Amino acid sequence: MNIFLYFLTVLIWGTTWIAITWQLGVVPAPVSIAYRFWIASAVLMLFLIATGKPVWPPRSAWRYLLAQGLALFCCNFLCFYYASQSVPSGLVAVVFSTAPIWNAINGRIFMGRPIRRQVLGGALLGLGGIALLFLPQMRGHWNDSGMLFGLGLALLGTLCFSTGNLLSSRMQSLGLTPWLTNTWAMLIGATILGCGAWLLKMPFVVEPGMRYAASLLYLAIPGSVVGFTAYLLLVGRIGPDRAAYSTVLFPVVALSVSTVLEGYQWSALAVGGVLLVLGGNLMAFMQPVARPSRSPGATSVPAAPARGA
Repeated sequence: MNIFLYFLTVLIWGTTWIAITWQLGVVPAPVSIAYRFWIASAVLMLFLIATGKPVWPPRSAWRYLLAQGLALFCCNFLCFYYASQSVPSGLVAVVFSTAPIWNAINGRIFMGRPIRRQVLGGALLGLGGIALLFLPQMRGHWNDSGMLFGLGLALLGTLCFSTGNLLSSRMQSLGLTPWLTNTWAMLIGATILGCGAWLLKMPFVVEPGMRYAASLLYLAIPGSVVGFTAYLLLVGRIGPDRAAYSTVLFPVVALSVSTVLEGYQWSALAVGGVLLVLGGNLMAFMQPVARPSRSPGATSVPAAPARGA
């Protein structure tokens, strides 16, 4: 099940990058994001009702839901939508791929979880691969103040994503499923965005044409209902640090889609980058090696599984 959830997340979220680019244009970004999560939360609510699952969260969960809605389904997406206007998409993906490192660090600081060396090493190896994949896009941009501001937004968005991961992990430890928490956190995030857009007098319009409508539905249902639920279930099963390593594979899937739809040309650097990313995935999911006892005649004891595994 862990493998299924992992690759389902990678496949869905790896293909949402191109759908997001089809959202940019006539409709303001906050309005498009609000549309996306209003639709997603409505679908999740119908699912809860149809399956007889609990619909109303306990009172103790509301502070976490409000924080998750603001961090994961509001600020996270705002940062990345606006960062994409001034930063090459490949470089945005590089910044987002630091999520496993931030999850490991934040999990240590706020939840007391140990940082597994395999996860940190795998994340760094994968980031090296992503850097090779997008090295051509990075050249000639480091003196651009607009791009540096966009990089800051992308980093802030990644931190918001990491915060949402930890909040989900906390709520799952309280017995709340992502089906329930996503329903309300998405509704909260979308409502905050919608109110902000209304106060700023942004137009609530829909771009004519099938491309916008199709991309919106894809982002709302597979990208949000299925993708976020699968990913946050994975967070609860294997921990935020290992689950977030799937973000390192997103750009690889996005490049594969771009090869078919946009004529992306592979280079030796790109192939080397993919190999590093795959190697990092293998390292991140390796179990700790048991250390043999130093006592004479003692038998080695298998290492305890990582928390959440």
